[in-house]
Amino acid sequence: GALDGTHVRAKVPAKIVAAFRGRKHYPTQNVLAAVDFDLKFTYVLSGWEGSAHDAQILVDALERDDGLRVPPGKFYLVDAGYACRPGFLPPYRATRYHLNEFEGRNYPTNAKELFNLR
Repeated sequence: GALDGTHVRAKVPAKIVAAFRGRKHYPTQNVLAAVDFDLKFTYVLSGWEGSAHDAQILVDALERDDGLRVPPGKFYLVDAGYACRPGFLPPYRATRYHLNEFEGRNYPTNAKELFNLR
């Protein structure tokens, strides 16, 4: 499957708004979502502050009794914000991996770029 965090606009009390303001200019919740290869949601964890890092939220999801479980023999594709750990497959770091970086005649130039593209 695939797993990533997304920011959803949030209304929070003024006294805690700073914690919910991350990379956006307005308060958000950082929501972790996982889908299977049929694009069906298999797990969602909401409520984290917009300033929370995706990797921190993943650790929380894995530690919960009712949390995220990786099926045996399977893995989740994740972006570069996550560490390479059992069950999670990120792209190579410091290597192109966004689709727009390969547009036109900007073909992969090595095995790591080809891996990231695919």
